[in-house]
Amino acid sequence: MADAVERPDGLNVEEDSVVLDAKGLRALAHPVRVQLVGLLRKYGPSTATRLAERLGVNSGTASYHLRQLGAAGFVEEDTERGNARERWWRSVHRTTWFNDSELAEQEPEAALAYQQSVAAIYTLRTQQTLNGLQTMPRAWRNTFDMSDWSLRLTPEETATLYEELKEVIVRYRRDTPETAASAPEGAERVSVITHILPELDAPAAASLPSGPQDAEGSPTS
Repeated sequence: MADAVERPDGLNVEEDSVVLDAKGLRALAHPVRVQLVGLLRKYGPSTATRLAERLGVNSGTASYHLRQLGAAGFVEEDTERGNARERWWRSVHRTTWFNDSELAEQEPEAALAYQQSVAAIYTLRTQQTLNGLQTMPRAWRNTFDMSDWSLRLTPEETATLYEELKEVIVRYRRDTPETAASAPEGAERVSVITHILPELDAPAAASLPSGPQDAEGSPTS
């Protein structure tokens, strides 16, 4: 597991992570690029042709987006594998961080495009697991879970919840080429996807009338 470092703004990130700035956010504001970076991190170095096959796009499209990602510093050419006929690419980082509210306000279209791409990928991962669930060994089928809990929290409590969840997750073995080689027998890749989704009442709960007239049509969870 990589060591965590604290940036001047107080954000703790891992040494092999990238924190998006405006340039990086604009570079990733395209679903194909988000998927390319994800595939290189998940499966290791690859070529544009192989990546294109996984994504269902042509190799020219994959090559173009890989070059754009390279210019932005997200991927780099793997010269140890490449040759005159075939270029190999690898990811520069293991994870991406984006939680800068000021940057999101400065680049609203790029921020929304990036976040929508990430959400779509999470949905795809879930669907792929569901499609293969019945053929999995029973031990793995029994670990599968999709749950949601409705809580009523303040922004401060919600931030604390996130920190506590993160503390639990980082105690476990990360999926990297190094840990895969030394992991115990039976260990497989497990994706833990967290969503914290504020659902603000409209109007605010404090302004809603109280009394018998609320009985009909009151929200339930």
